[in-house]
Amino acid sequence: MKEHTEQNADTAAEIEKLRKINSVLIDRVERSMDQQGHGFSLFQTAINLESQIDRRTSELTSTLAHLNRTNHELETAKNLAEKANLNKSHVLAAASHDVLQPLNAAQLLISSLTSIQNNKEGQRLCQQIERSLDTMTTLLNSLLYMSRLDAGAVQPDWQSVSLQALFDSIESDFQPLAQDKNIELRVKHNNLYVHSDATMLRRIVQNMIANAIEYTTEGGVLVCANSIADRVQIRVADTGCGIENDSLETIFEEFYRGPSSTQQSHQHSAGLGLAIVARMVETLNHSIRVNSIPGTGSCFSLALLAAERTVHLDTNLPTRTNLETVSGSVELAQKRVLFVENDLAVLDAMDGLLCMWGCDHRLAKSPQEAIDAISNSDWQPDWIIADQQLDADETGTATIERVRQRVGASIPAVIVTANPSKELALEAASAGIELMLKPIKPGQLRALMWHQLAHHEATET
Repeated sequence: MKEHTEQNADTAAEIEKLRKINSVLIDRVERSMDQQGHGFSLFQTAINLESQIDRRTSELTSTLAHLNRTNHELETAKNLAEKANLNKSHVLAAASHDVLQPLNAAQLLISSLTSIQNNKEGQRLCQQIERSLDTMTTLLNSLLYMSRLDAGAVQPDWQSVSLQALFDSIESDFQPLAQDKNIELRVKHNNLYVHSDATMLRRIVQNMIANAIEYTTEGGVLVCANSIADRVQIRVADTGCGIENDSLETIFEEFYRGPSSTQQSHQHSAGLGLAIVARMVETLNHSIRVNSIPGTGSCFSLALLAAERTVHLDTNLPTRTNLETVSGSVELAQKRVLFVENDLAVLDAMDGLLCMWGCDHRLAKSPQEAIDAISNSDWQPDWIIADQQLDADETGTATIERVRQRVGASIPAVIVTANPSKELALEAASAGIELMLKPIKPGQLRALMWHQLAHHEATET
């Protein structure tokens, strides 16, 4: 019995031992199963992530390809737009002669029409038309000049420019305008020289002063210059209406016009003066700055490099103001004038004008007709007017030279052009030929004609 009890106890212990072993094994199996399940889950997650990455990569690649195509299309469109704009500028720059020809004829015709008006109302209407033509002339010339700048047709002629000479000329030009508005124009003279293009710099300063006078009703305008190290600063300050801060950049845009001092000045202002200033400043690599207090005034500062004093040929085109100060009252009747022009409308208009002046004149549409006019008779011109751009690539300067050679005398002459350039100015100056810009102002033409003829007669005697 005791032995049997001991066997049962051993059996129970053995069973308990087996139970524990079984429990451990089951636990190990369960842990193993859990680990395998977790690993499988990670494996599945990795597969899913890789799929998402592939999908996102494909989408990104597609987006980048689309972006590249869009950028290419934009670049192509930009290049086409720039090319079209440049072509437009080239066309306008090249077509300036043809654009101004009808206006040139209109200026000559209205002058003739004014002269034959016998009543005040007719004269008033003619003067009103003439003012409108002047405004149109200013606008067209400004637009054409801007087109030439944009097309790169205006290249700076770098030289040492005397500010003393520049300020002297500008003061005489603008004093009458300032006096008409009852404001003071003060110009502080100096002996400074700057590195720039004389013609373009003159136009920049002229436009700055004209803008200052236009917007000033009381007080005045000050023009001065000072040197700082290797730089020179030209300043134009006024006591005008001033400029709001949010308009300081806008004023250099085309056709911008602020609250002008008078309605009349608005009628004559094309709103292109400062736009041309900005383009020329950029072309010359100068810099311009504006300070202004609304209701108090403005100051435009132009900074450029200082230069040493040098002597150079002045090839600036004659200004309208300088020419109109010459008396045109001297009798021009019976003066022999040869006029060369390929445009029939301008020929007819000039024919009427010269007839009214009592001139003995001949008209020619080409260089050959000009030669025929002096070859088939004893008639020889006292003065020659020639359009620079003639048919078949002929030029007015060459025509004048041929006529002079045939006559054997240095006849006073003037070239009329819509495309002024430094090269043409030099060519004309070396040949003793004056330059006049289209459209022709009859009063300006008469004054120049008298001036040249009087000078020529004085030198002969």
